Amino acid sequence: MDIIYIVIGLIVGAGGVLAAVKIMSNSALNRARTEAEQTKANAMAEAQNKAKEIELSARQDQIKHKEQFERETEGKRNDLKNLESRLAKREDTLDRKLDTLSVKEKQLDDLESRLAQRDKSLAAKDEQLSQVLREQRDRLLQLTNLSPEQAREMLLKRIEEDCKLEAGALIQRITEQAQDEAKEKSRQIILQAIQRYAAEQTSDHTVSTVTIPSDDMKGRVIGREGRNIRAFEKATGVDVIIDDTPGVVVVSCFDPVRREVARLSLEKLVQDGRIHPARIEEVVIATNKEMEEELIRIGKDAAQEANLQLAKPIIPMLGRLGFRTSYGQNVLKHSMEVAYLSQVIADELGLDGNLARRAGLLHDIGKAMDHEQEGGHPQLGKEFLRRFDESEAVLNAAEGHHGDVAATTPYTPIVMAADAISASRPGARRESLERYVKRLQELEDLAMTFEGVRQAYAIQAGREVRVIVDAKLIDDRISAKIARDIAQKIEQELNYPGEIKVTLIREVRAVEYAR
Repeated sequence: MDIIYIVIGLIVGAGGVLAAVKIMSNSALNRARTEAEQTKANAMAEAQNKAKEIELSARQDQIKHKEQFERETEGKRNDLKNLESRLAKREDTLDRKLDTLSVKEKQLDDLESRLAQRDKSLAAKDEQLSQVLREQRDRLLQLTNLSPEQAREMLLKRIEEDCKLEAGALIQRITEQAQDEAKEKSRQIILQAIQRYAAEQTSDHTVSTVTIPSDDMKGRVIGREGRNIRAFEKATGVDVIIDDTPGVVVVSCFDPVRREVARLSLEKLVQDGRIHPARIEEVVIATNKEMEEELIRIGKDAAQEANLQLAKPIIPMLGRLGFRTSYGQNVLKHSMEVAYLSQVIADELGLDGNLARRAGLLHDIGKAMDHEQEGGHPQLGKEFLRRFDESEAVLNAAEGHHGDVAATTPYTPIVMAADAISASRPGARRESLERYVKRLQELEDLAMTFEGVRQAYAIQAGREVRVIVDAKLIDDRISAKIARDIAQKIEQELNYPGEIKVTLIREVRAVEYAR
């Protein structure tokens, strides 16, 4: 029975549990349904709120866009209003300008009309004036008894005289201005060049005499029937002059090197005492070899002193210049002076001093060969240097340092200036009395060829010519032109060392007597 009761209790308990479980599940289901409905209701409410918020935001954005659009539209309206205002003002301005142009056009029409009337009046007056001038010209020709051609010639002559006066004054003014500007600079450069190179103011003498101890030695020099002197002249190529002058034998030859060889050979023969044709030939040959070595030595010394590298054939030619003189001035020493002066001037001007020194040293190289070939030493020197590929500056300086050809480089006028400085310094050159007098006479005669010149005097050893003109024929303005013309004619027709100053003097004298 207990088991039955237990079983019944279990069944009843299980039923209760089931009932309770069912009740609880129904309750939970109801709660879930309630929560679901609540959640649904909340979601619906939230959705409605979101929709309202979105709608409200959209309305606000719409309002903002509308306000922005209205603002932009208002700005464009204002711009259009301003543009309309400016257009209106411009239109008013154009209207006023159009009115002004209309007025001016009317004024121009009136002015054109007046000008046309004035032109007609002027044409009439011009015709009237031409008629009066023709009448006056005819009357003037009748009074002067001149033809139109004669009157025209007289007028042209008067104009020519006036132009000459103006040209003379213009030449004088331009020349003075150029001289004032260039004088100071050139003086500084020349003084700098001269101060930096101070050479001895002495000139060389070409010795062409040999001292003979006795008249008996003269006879031995001549030899039996003149054999010795003929052999000597044949071997050396010189002329030996033996006269009554005691103790002296003169050696004469245009070639200075050959003359020096003859002098040295004759001195050796006189000292040795053995004079006969075989001995003469032997001594002359030996002396020639010694002279060739001496020429090379002199040329090398000159090139070394000038610090220049020269072709081998040029070296002995420089040595030959050591025996050549020009107006008593040793040509090699003169060339060295020109080289150094050219370098200093080129350095002062900012040019290549080495090239200027080279051009100055070689400018007179043609004098070493001008007695053996035809042509002047400038052309000979240029052709000789061209064979050794010397530069155009050196070639042009060699050919143009006397102004024979136009200067193609700035180094040619530099060499010309240095050449003039070296030649014109005191004691540099000598002239024979005959040549000196002839040059002075040529200067005076040339100056006298100009119209209006009364007297001309060459002074300062031919460095200056003073010209006295007739004050009645030449005035102050034409004086400058005549002085320039005389200087140009001297440059074209005369040969002279250095430069010549032309001084023109016009003197007016007023003389009265008190009685």
